Formats: sequence, structure tokens, C-alpha cells
Amino acid sequence: MRVIAIVNQKGGCGKTTTTVNLAGALAADGARVLVVDLDPQAHATLALGVDPEEQDENLYEILAEPAGTRSLEEVIVGAGDGLDLAPSSIVLSALEQKLAGERHDSLTERLSIALENLPPYYDYVLIDCPPNVGLLTFNALRASREVIIPLEMSFFAVDGVQKLLETVALLNDRIGHDISVRILPTLYDGRTRYARQTLGDVRELFKDLCFDSVIRLNVKLREAARAGKPISRYAPSANGARDYAALAIEVEATPPPVERTDIPREEKEATSSDATREVVIRYRDAQAGEVRIAGDFNGWIPDKGVRSMIESEGETRIWTKVFYLQPGTYQYRYVVDGEWFRDPDNNEWIPTPAGQENSLLVVR
Repeated sequence: MRVIAIVNQKGGCGKTTTTVNLAGALAADGARVLVVDLDPQAHATLALGVDPEEQDENLYEILAEPAGTRSLEEVIVGAGDGLDLAPSSIVLSALEQKLAGERHDSLTERLSIALENLPPYYDYVLIDCPPNVGLLTFNALRASREVIIPLEMSFFAVDGVQKLLETVALLNDRIGHDISVRILPTLYDGRTRYARQTLGDVRELFKDLCFDSVIRLNVKLREAARAGKPISRYAPSANGARDYAALAIEVEATPPPVERTDIPREEKEATSSDATREVVIRYRDAQAGEVRIAGDFNGWIPDKGVRSMIESEGETRIWTKVFYLQPGTYQYRYVVDGEWFRDPDNNEWIPTPAGQENSLLVVR
């Protein structure tokens, strides 16, 4: 069972549209799909033709109780052939207040445990997240091995993605939960030069993290949501249906890599260094508390695949970053106490689509 969270803290970028219509496209291909609506606005619930006010119970009843107390099966409702729904409701917005004071680690695992306790029926679980990074989104990320970030083709969208990648890095660092991240360009209007240029900039910045599929602006997607159906059932010949069918094929063809956990780190590094180059760079600062590095070589997830060492030289702290790369040119930035900066010791840099600056690293 592949669990995929559709996440972006920015609203209006196509999270719910992607959740519902990717689910519909996967179901149309014969997969068994469960949509988990974690957004208290319940838009995914409505877009699948279910009235949240008519449901006796929803995800709130599952997540408000200690993990394992209630079965997720109790609230799941059918939403069409091969497609089921765990519905949401506005009451879900009160969950964080209700659970205030409880141990935080267990709170972020409730959805994960509920999904693990499901019978092995579903091929895919798609989680629609609220437009923020709070308790509900952390539950989604903790339950998932994969994340899809819908990214609208606008000037400010890239910066929000980088903030979300920090959250993914936090999970990876602190609880050892590795997540595969992919970026989906949405709301694309190929008739405008601005959209075409922005798409090119995004592909250049995020490279292999971007899906080949692009979701075009299509009024039929809005009509399908109002009708309570995925676009594959409402208007199967529309551009929106074609785009999400192409995305479904890509998702099916690219499962997350299975990482072996039985290989000692020393053996991994020796194997890597045989085929690649060891890269060592340093950051010096007297005030910083935490310094990480993110670039196109590690999916822009801070310190992923990087060995970090800290030492002091008088009042200055020195962060040494060690990683392995194939020969080539890479873009990167430091994340210093949550803020993204280019390398002050590197004069080679290029502007980003969001108007920021990425340092260039050349490995020979």
C-alpha cells in the first residue's frame, strides 16, 4: 500500500483537485484507492459527492482517541468503483485544541497507526492536507512515504516549497522517517509567456523532483468538483482528465526507492566514493545555532545525505558538510536557523525564479 500525502502550506495551488482527480485516475486504471481528507474544510469530501454534514462520524472520531482505539474502517464510505473516502468535517479543526497537553510524539502517529491497522485492501492512500503545517499535516507526513507538492506557476510559489522541504527534513532528521518528494506543476496556462518561463525555471531548479506531467488550467476540473465526481468520470475527454491520467501513469511507474537499512554507513560511503567525488564545504558563523545545506543534489531537503560536523575556532563555530556527488554543476543554499541564504564564501551564484540566489557548486 503506497501512502502519498498531497501537501502545500499555500492555499489555492491545487491540493484537493490533485488528491481527488489523481485518485479517480488511479481507480480508473484498476487500482483500489482510499482518499483521506485531513482538511477541516472538507473540500475533498465534497468533491467526491459526500456531504460532511450527513456523516455520523468522520476522521475526528479516529484521531481524537488514543491510537488504535477506533478503526479507520468505521468511518470509510464508498465514493465510486475502486474509490473510498475517509471523510472530514469542520470539527476536525478542533482536534489540536482537544489534544493539547498530550505527548506530542504519539499525536503525530495516530493516522499512521490507523492506516497500518487497515486490512491489506488498498493499493493507494492519498491524503489531502490543510493549507498549513500543523498537527494534521504532521500526521499526514508521518504516515506517508511519498509527498506530492502541487506548485502553481507563480512568482512566490517556490519559496513556500522550500519551507515545506524543511519540514520534511525535520521528520527525516529527528525520527528517521525518509520521504520521497515530487513536485507537480499546476494551474498552468501555456498560452502565456510568463507561465512557460516559470515552468522552465521550476524544472531547472528542481530537476528530477518535477513530474513530467503538468496540470493545465481547465474549467472542467471545477465543474467536476461541483458535481462531486473526479474528472475521469465527469468529463473523461477534457484536458484535466488527460493531465491526471498522465500523472497517474507516472505515479504508477515510479514507486519510491527501497532503501536498505542493513548497510553500515562506512560501507555506503566507501561504495559512494568509488564512483563519485567527496565534497567538503564549510560554513563559519559566530551567531548561528543550526546550519544545514540543501541543493538539487539532495532534493532540496536540508542535510539529506549529508554528514555534518561542528567545531569551534574562538567564538566562531564552523559547520563542515561532507557528501558525495558525480562530476557536474549543482545549485545549493544554506539553511541557517530556518532562513535560506547563498554561500557567503562562494562568489558563483545564479538568481532563482523567486528572486533569491542559489550558489553554484562545480564537481570535477
